[in-house]
Order: sequence, then structure tokens, then C-alpha cells
Amino acid sequence: MSEDLAPEPLLDPSLVETTLRVALAKGGEWAELFAEDRQSASSSFDEGRVDSMSSSRDRGVGIRVTVGEITGFAHTSDLSSEGLKEAAEVAASAATSSSRTTAVALNGDGLASTRVKMLPNLVSKESKVALLRRADEAARSAGGSISQVTVGYSEGRRRILVANTAGIFRADDQVRTLFSVNCVATGDQGLQTGRETVGYTVGYELFEENDVAALAERAANRAITKLRARPAPSGELPVVIKNGGGGVLFHEACGHGLEADLVKKGASVFKDRIGQQVASPLVTLIDDGTMGVEWGALGIDDEGAFTRSNTLIENGVLTDYMWDHLRSKDAGRVPSGNGRRQSYQHLPMVRMTNTFVTNGETEPADVISDTTHGVYVAQLGGGQVNTATGDFVFGMTEAYLIENGEITEPLREGNLIGNGPEVLKNIDVIANDFAMGSPGTCGKDGQGVPVGDGQPTLRVSALTVGGTAA
Repeated sequence: MSEDLAPEPLLDPSLVETTLRVALAKGGEWAELFAEDRQSASSSFDEGRVDSMSSSRDRGVGIRVTVGEITGFAHTSDLSSEGLKEAAEVAASAATSSSRTTAVALNGDGLASTRVKMLPNLVSKESKVALLRRADEAARSAGGSISQVTVGYSEGRRRILVANTAGIFRADDQVRTLFSVNCVATGDQGLQTGRETVGYTVGYELFEENDVAALAERAANRAITKLRARPAPSGELPVVIKNGGGGVLFHEACGHGLEADLVKKGASVFKDRIGQQVASPLVTLIDDGTMGVEWGALGIDDEGAFTRSNTLIENGVLTDYMWDHLRSKDAGRVPSGNGRRQSYQHLPMVRMTNTFVTNGETEPADVISDTTHGVYVAQLGGGQVNTATGDFVFGMTEAYLIENGEITEPLREGNLIGNGPEVLKNIDVIANDFAMGSPGTCGKDGQGVPVGDGQPTLRVSALTVGGTAA
């Protein structure tokens, strides 16, 4: 039986109004209150036993006051009227020292709701341990070369309230559940790893549609397959990226450069390029915070703006950036639902939600058969990106050689080296098999937030592969 979690405000509206009036009392032009109640739990299973189990809860409020380009910010875990008053005064003092009285009127037009079948915190620890044990056993049964299995489970519920002196009074209730399996296989040439992760903005019903044993078997088989891997080639080659396996490339190498705060700082290669052709005409890139139950889905962002689907690149033409409150105000724009923060202790900034390349028209098998020689990347790992230039290095955690239009031998882990804008221009075919990738956490300026990314199978006509083959 599903349950609509219609969030009740974390604070009484009258207390919020009073706090915002205090925040403006010294001459502030605009003030915001962000309240958060976060609960989380996690457990891991390693070497055939429960390795750790933990849970936490954190509640607090962040208050922001702006005057022109100046921002004052303070946060507190004291949710009493006195605690909120003190935080509001600190934020106000940091922004201005003048004095005035301002009326504040709030409206509750946006109490978002999350549809959850089963709240994870209501499920017994024994049931969760049974899931961990089942995945461990399935991974180990895949073959004697599996020498280590680590299984992890985590859950989180985040209730937020956002109110500001423009009248916004909105709440959201976000539930996320995650499960991962990491396997190590040992062979004559050393160790190889395989990992599988599943996670959505849902409750414990995640496991009604996702079999943890099958997940574990895929992780184990990936590690075993890589034991016979040959060295990756080196040099510039056509690279085919499997659907869902390379969304992180577009997130990092292109997405961050389309965040309006980096654009304003001049730290983006896409600055002043709205309306210009920046990618192959095949490429349409979207950021969508409303995307079903995907990992980056939100009802509202952390500034109270409703999330939406934002087309960033359309048929290769740069159409827009992502906006938060401050940057959209400066540019005379409407916030795009991309103002996000790690917690009430942090200021918001422009962040992605679910970022993806849309479908093309080609059959995925035809993308492979049309590639005489190249590399097939099934899964990308972490990397480094310079948003000002677009230069990047990404690890290939699962890759294969393409020979005469067929996927052949697995390759040892190597790197993809290139430039984001150049990759966008060099995409010469996109398949019709769109898929989202694994859930992720995006780091920026010391803050981490949940995000999703994805893409169909596609080919980059020329990309530098940093392998070790002679």
C-alpha cells in the first residue's frame, strides 16, 4: 500500500514570519529560512559478516540575508524562537548594519509530496541484514576467483522547509534507498574489481523490482571477466560508450560548465555562448529534477523553487544555463530549480539534478557494427575536469576492444583523455536505447548532493585512450 508523504512544515508559519522579520530588521533586502530534518542509516557486510551499522539524525536551520552583492549567513540546531532569533540577527549583521522594519507575508503554495510504499526506517534490521547476506552469498557463488565481497545498504529521509521574504513557504519530503555490491577477483595477473549499485528516490520497495542476488552476480561476473583483460590500447580512437555507462562524462565535462555561478565567474568554457553551436547536431542535453524516481529527483530545490526539465543544449545549440536564486535575479531570469545545498549548514549554489543526453535514432547494434576498430566503454569511473577549459581525464572501469565491428576482448582499466566541448562536437552517432546510470554524489566546493546522469549508446569519433599497450 503506497503512502503519500505530504510534509508538514517543520516550523510554525508564525515563527517563520517572526524570524524573517528579524532577519530584515537591520536593512536586509531579502531573507530566507531553510529548515532541515535529516535521518539516515547504513550497514555493510564484509568477509561474511556484518561489518558496521549506523544511524544518525540532524536538525537545524540556515538563515540567509542579502543586500546587493553581500550575503550574510548563519545556521543553528536550536529551533526554539530564541535560537532562531539569534541566528537571524547574526545573518543580518553579516549583511548590513542599517535598521528598518519590514512586513513579511508567506503563502503555502508548494507542499510537495513523495509517494512511498514502505518507509525504510519501519523495516526491521534483521530484514536488511538478510538482504546483505543474500547478496554476499550470490556474489561468492559466481566463482572461486572471487576473493572479497563488500555489500552496502543505506537509506535516508530528508524533510525540508524553505521560506523567504518574497512570500515562498514550501516543503518537501525526500526518501532515498541505495544498495551496492563490490567484488574483488584474484587471478594470475593480480586483482580485478566489479561493482554494481542501484538506488532511487523511493522507499524499501526498491527491492520489489531489484533482485540483490542478480545485482551481486553481475558485480562478481564483471570482476571475473576482467581477469582475462588485455592492456588497453593507447592513442586517439573511436570510442563507443554504452547506454547509461557514460553519463558521468557529460555531467562532469559539460554539465558543470553550464552552471550559472561558474559561468558568471568566468570559470566555464561555455561563457557567452548562448545561441551558438557547441555540440554535434545530434546532441540534446537536459537537466531534469522532476524525473520520476531517479536519484536526483526533487519536488523543490533547496531555495524553494519547483524543479523542472531544463533543455541546456538542443540539436547542438547552447540554449540555456542552470540557475539558482542569486544568479537568476542578477540576470533577470526565473530560477530553474537548480539551487541546492548539502545541508542547513551550507549556502546553496547552482547544482545539477538528473543530467542526460536524449535518444537518437540508430539501433545500438549498428553503432558497434559500424565501428571497425575502437574501444567500447561499458562503465566509466571517477575523473578530473577543468571547467574553465573543459579538459578532463576519466577512468574506464569496464571496457572492451572493438574489432571488425564486434566487441571482443576485455581491457584493463585505462583512461579517457579529452576536452568536453570537443567530445560534444565529435559525437557522430547516437542510438535509441537511452538509460540512466548508477546513482551518484556530485561534489562541488566541498558540498555533496545526490545526482543522476545517463545517455543512450553513442560514439565519439576520436578520443584519446590512455592505455598501456605498446
